[in-house]
Amino acid sequence: MKRVFAAAIVCAATFSAAQAQPLIDWDKIQIKTIDLGNKTYMLEGQGGNITIAVGTYGIIMVDGQFPQLSDKIKAAIKAISPLPVKYMINTHYHGDHTGGNENFVKEGATIVAHDNIRVRLAAGTVAGLTGSIAKPRPPEALPKQTYTGGSFTIEVGGRKARLTHVANAHTDGDTWVFFEDANVLATGDTFNNLKRYQNIDYANGGDVRGMIRANAAYLNASNAETKIVPGHGGLATRADVVEFHGMLVTSQQRIEKLYNEGKTQDQVVALKPMKDYDVKWAVSEAAADGHLKNVFQSFGRY
Repeated sequence: MKRVFAAAIVCAATFSAAQAQPLIDWDKIQIKTIDLGNKTYMLEGQGGNITIAVGTYGIIMVDGQFPQLSDKIKAAIKAISPLPVKYMINTHYHGDHTGGNENFVKEGATIVAHDNIRVRLAAGTVAGLTGSIAKPRPPEALPKQTYTGGSFTIEVGGRKARLTHVANAHTDGDTWVFFEDANVLATGDTFNNLKRYQNIDYANGGDVRGMIRANAAYLNASNAETKIVPGHGGLATRADVVEFHGMLVTSQQRIEKLYNEGKTQDQVVALKPMKDYDVKWAVSEAAADGHLKNVFQSFGRY
């Protein structure tokens, strides 16, 4: 039975996951496939959700979860289509989304991402909230096709994916992906559908204001029929994003007010300004405090 301590990696995504499942039994993880229509699919396993778009001669893939699951993910993709993965898009650098990079590169995939992902994977990182260390990744794990801002489109066999960077949100290298022909939007960890606070990786460029901008962009790009693949949690709708966006806006307003009044981080944590929201959005007191610290760290830096 294969087990690994993975709390630090999963904590990069949401507070709830790290507290609920610090140990992963890879043998028991199953990959679930959800048909989103027009040859587009969502794969759920362990770590960040995956989006698959099948073209006439190849596949566009968004995120790749952990390396220990690559064989199961490949099997799930083969059950959808025998065609190869041409592009794997990394929505951000965290290991539960990029862990499979090397395994898919070996089979011919090109990793596409914002250039800050390449920089952080190459250098290694330290998480501000937990202090957990991610070691530098080998050259084969790094994105080979990168961009630095705005939007651009990749195409495989008639399937187009529009990649858009949102500055300083969950990290400093976040990309969200829109498949217009299927009305499917993949958010990475700028949004989750767990109804839990989302970690904001402030030591690596994260900022609550960027998170708000990202979710406002999703609201602008979507309609009631849009299928939204979150970084974590089940398939979402625009209504779920409305709720998540509202939580972020309230967090900024309340915590920034205290920051501007001269309160320290410890004082803000003691005041518990999100207490009414914690009942739903925090899995524990530690998660509630972590959210306050993450939002507090956003101010005065950008």
